[in-house]
Amino acid sequence: MQYSFFNIVFLAIALSSSGAIANAKPIGSADQQDIEAQPVSRCASANPNRNPNTQTVGAAYVITNGSNGNKVVAMDIGSDGLLSSVNTVDAGGNGAHGADTTFGPGPLFSQGAVTVNDANNILVTVNSASNTVAMFNIDPTDPSNLSAVGSPVPSGGEFPVSVAINKKGTVACILNGGQVNGVNCFTVDKTKGLVAKPNTLRSLGLIQTTPPTGPAGSVSQIIFSDDESKLFASVKGASSTPGFVATWDISPADGSLSAQPVKSTSANGLEPFGMSPIPKTNALLVADASAGFDVFDFGSSKASSKASSASTTSISGQGATSRVAFSPKIGNFYLSDPVTSLITELNVDKNLKGTVVKQHALQDASSAPLDLAVATIGGKDFLYVLTGNTTSVDVLSLTQAGAAQSVDVFNFGTALQTGEFSTALAFNLQGMAIFMC
Repeated sequence: MQYSFFNIVFLAIALSSSGAIANAKPIGSADQQDIEAQPVSRCASANPNRNPNTQTVGAAYVITNGSNGNKVVAMDIGSDGLLSSVNTVDAGGNGAHGADTTFGPGPLFSQGAVTVNDANNILVTVNSASNTVAMFNIDPTDPSNLSAVGSPVPSGGEFPVSVAINKKGTVACILNGGQVNGVNCFTVDKTKGLVAKPNTLRSLGLIQTTPPTGPAGSVSQIIFSDDESKLFASVKGASSTPGFVATWDISPADGSLSAQPVKSTSANGLEPFGMSPIPKTNALLVADASAGFDVFDFGSSKASSKASSASTTSISGQGATSRVAFSPKIGNFYLSDPVTSLITELNVDKNLKGTVVKQHALQDASSAPLDLAVATIGGKDFLYVLTGNTTSVDVLSLTQAGAAQSVDVFNFGTALQTGEFSTALAFNLQGMAIFMC
């Protein structure tokens, strides 16, 4: 079915159903012997946090996506997991809001609008209205300090909405969602910036507009497979036409992409949104805004791309389950729903069966949670959730399966709400990326 995120009154829902997973160990959860000692932070000793009671161990980033200038917003993460300080840097272009029936939070209809890489100390983000992509170096001793590398480059299409970076931080791929839609990849040059990579510009062939009409029928996210042999892009369906996950093979010789994608659909799913690889498998957990979540199983990772087997599981009472993050310590997935303002925790077992563990209510029942990411600090995972309506980041401490304690609601918007931001900031914010020193 089609939906509009914000044409209904937000519901104050605080479900506490706890579908316990009996005798099931989450896929990808860390055994105690697998947990290595935490490395000394590169920035903790060199850069005392602006909060004198803790030290900086990383940073969280979102973008303003403003029509009069897109900015990257950087917030320090302390050794206690809490956020402090607000720093901004121009992204070198403008943002825009997708065309939907209401003008509400979640403007790009996507996940991954800003992405970082710890191995190469870089951040890459989109300027949706300018059809460009910008790259920044991250100072590992002061991660809120970003410096532009080169100039923003054309994305290879219209209305870029999502970025994927490989593990080494040497390749960045972009998902374009406008009238000219598809994917395009770049080589990361630490001096020049992003350099177009030959034979990677590929069309999705969607009938769309610029800005895109959505959320239904729009593109969602781009990610690499865990072994980086494939590139995935999720696309939402509309009306009775199901969405799909597009898969391109990546050449091990030169990084080029297969000429045409293989498209996989789920019989009962309609709007695939945010994606996350399921550890130790060749499968994806995909939020589905029309139903709940999908699991796409691609079989052998060594084989050329083929249509996956897929299943869809409904989430009771969901409004628009959209974005997803994985906790390596807990071994569970966390999905955001901007309509109900709930975070749904999922377990996926060894048979790729997904089950709802618990639904966690945020402090503000109308906060509209969007992008989210997990960081491991001092051996414990924290979940960082961008909440559009409150221009804040909600921080949840993940202590065990089914337990997510709210420890902070950091309202960075109060530092930005001047001029154009005063009326448009809440509706334009997008993205969530975490860099750890």
